[in-house]
Amino acid sequence: MLRSPRLWIGSGLILAVVSTLFALLYVGGNVNPKGNLRDLPVALVNSDKGLDANGKHMNLGEQVVSGIKKSAEGNKSFDWQVLSRQEADKKLGQGKLYGAVVVPQNFTAAVTGLTSPQQTQPARPTMTVLTNQSAGSFGSSMASQATQKAAHAASAQLGKQLLDRAAAQKAPLAPAAKLLLADPVSVQVADGHPLGTHSAMGLSAFYYALVLVVCGMLGANALTNQVDTALGYLHSDFGPFRLRQPLQHTSRVRTLAISSVLMLAFSLVMGSIVEAATVGILGMDASHLGLLWVYSVATIAVVGISALTLLSVFGVPGMLLSAIVFVAMAVPSSGATVPLEALPGFFRWLSEFEPLRQITGGMRSILYYDAQADAGLTRAWVSMGIALVVALLFGFGVTRLYDRKGLHRVPRPTEPADEAVPATAAA
Repeated sequence: MLRSPRLWIGSGLILAVVSTLFALLYVGGNVNPKGNLRDLPVALVNSDKGLDANGKHMNLGEQVVSGIKKSAEGNKSFDWQVLSRQEADKKLGQGKLYGAVVVPQNFTAAVTGLTSPQQTQPARPTMTVLTNQSAGSFGSSMASQATQKAAHAASAQLGKQLLDRAAAQKAPLAPAAKLLLADPVSVQVADGHPLGTHSAMGLSAFYYALVLVVCGMLGANALTNQVDTALGYLHSDFGPFRLRQPLQHTSRVRTLAISSVLMLAFSLVMGSIVEAATVGILGMDASHLGLLWVYSVATIAVVGISALTLLSVFGVPGMLLSAIVFVAMAVPSSGATVPLEALPGFFRWLSEFEPLRQITGGMRSILYYDAQADAGLTRAWVSMGIALVVALLFGFGVTRLYDRKGLHRVPRPTEPADEAVPATAAA
């Protein structure tokens, strides 16, 4: 066997393709997130009520917001959205924002009070930077850096104006007062959508979704082997013992139907076990447990039937295709670790239909966003429904075609030997 060129060349090509695809897809999607960053959504919130002075209304919050927007012109990395506090909180609670800069209600009064002669102990104004780990810890971190930098830059700009105003008053300032006026605004960081301590810092939804996908994919491989063993197409080795069932001739359509029914039944078992293990034993933060169970079972069933389709249509190469579709292309395009806005264009395109991205979005909605439909849950259900219909039509359509053309997995006893050769080769 080791002298066979076919064995070496065939195995080498398969392993080379696997190594190349996994290296390019896994590393290619994450190698340069800052360089690929485009339109990461962050909010600018101006809650400042302003101040009436000398017959004029002054609102320094508007000045801060417009200044940040103007300084960000030409920078395509972030999408600065001017929102009300209510709108910002809603989008943070749906995972549609990675962070925000919030100007408080008394901002103008607090800033002008720093140079007022009547103020003996002026209160330092503050701006709040909101983070959102529920949308992804990596994206939230990049948004936090950008928003804090913008807030400090706005503080420095206001400081120049305050120093000029103080100089115009021709009143000597103490060194400590000059330092305060040079950087007058205190920047505070807060969590815009807090999560529980057992949420993996916003990654529990991704890990849970990945477990469901792996259960469906590996479950399909296991059931395929079990069905083939029960039909006598394969044998099973248990240590030194070999078990082989009598050969039962059946069609490819019926074989796929048997495997699909088993997949549906065992999805109930696997989905229940996954939820019991993660929530019951590990204590993962979760609500809507009934919906979580239904979602888990449905995800495993859809992924499993899709993988069974690939195995039934393509045979042994279907295992490789399943690994590529459900793991190699799915993980880097899921937007879970690195946000979609920081991925290359190819992976953003993949994310439009790759299953893990849709499944993770629905899981985030259930675990983090109170199962809101427009927080990713509706998209997930629709995507799973489309995937199931496509898998059933493709799988049963192609296997039916194989059966009609006589391409049986094992030649039937009534078939001539010369007609059985193509079927054997295909098997």
